[in-house]
Amino acid sequence: MSQFANVDPTEIEKFNAMASRWWDPEGDFKPLHKINPLRVQFIDQHGAGLAGKQILDVGCGGGLLTEAMAQAGGQVTGIDMSPEALSVARLHALESQLTINYQQITAEEFASQHAGTFDLVTCLEMLEHVPDPAAVVSACAQLVKPGGKVIFSTLNRTLKAKLLGVYLAEYVLQWLPKGTHDAAKFIRPSELVRAAENAGLVANAMTGIHYNPLTSSFFLSDRNVDVNYLLACHKPLATNE
Repeated sequence: MSQFANVDPTEIEKFNAMASRWWDPEGDFKPLHKINPLRVQFIDQHGAGLAGKQILDVGCGGGLLTEAMAQAGGQVTGIDMSPEALSVARLHALESQLTINYQQITAEEFASQHAGTFDLVTCLEMLEHVPDPAAVVSACAQLVKPGGKVIFSTLNRTLKAKLLGVYLAEYVLQWLPKGTHDAAKFIRPSELVRAAENAGLVANAMTGIHYNPLTSSFFLSDRNVDVNYLLACHKPLATNE
C-alpha cells in the first residue's frame, strides 16, 4: 500500500463531523475525556517521563491527549488527517496558551521526513481507523529515536469488546455516535505485538482499560486486555539489545 493511501475517507469524514464537540466532556468524546488521565499516567510511567521530551502524537484528533502531554512539559507535535479536528485542536491550544505543532499529514509521509526525531511517539485509539494498521506501527517505529518509547492503544477483536466497545458504548449508553467503531477492524494484542516487533520495536508492558459501572469510572488493570488496551514499546539502541 502506498504511504499516501493509508487513509479511509469515510473515517476522516466521520471525525470531521464530530470535531466541534471534541472538547465537550459530556459530548461525543466523553469516553476519551474519562480515560485521558489514565492514558497520560501510563505514557508518563512507560515513556520515562514527559517533561522536556520531543513527543509526537499520531492521530491526535482534536488534541485531548496532545495538550495533556504538553501541559506535562513535553515539546509536542500532533499529526492527523482530519482538517476539522486539527482546526479545533489549534484553536483550543491557543486558548490554553500552549505551543503545539499540529500538521495534517499521514504517519507514513511524516516518517519519510522526520525519521529518528522523537523521544516518544504515541498512537492511541487510531489504529482501528486505518486500512493498514501495521504501516502506521512501522511509521511510528521509524519516527522514534533509538532508545525511545512508543505507546499504542486500540481495541481487542473479541466478542466482549464488540459488546462493550460498540453495542454498549454507542447504542445503550450513547457515549459515542453510532458507527464510530467497526468491530471487524479491532486488533488482537498478539497482532499488535507482532507488528511492533516486525517494525523493530520491543514490547515492554501491556495493560487493559476497564470500566466500573457502579462508579461510572475507568481504571487500568493487567487482569485482562479483553476490550481496550495499551501497549508500551521501545526502540533498541543496538540490534543486540
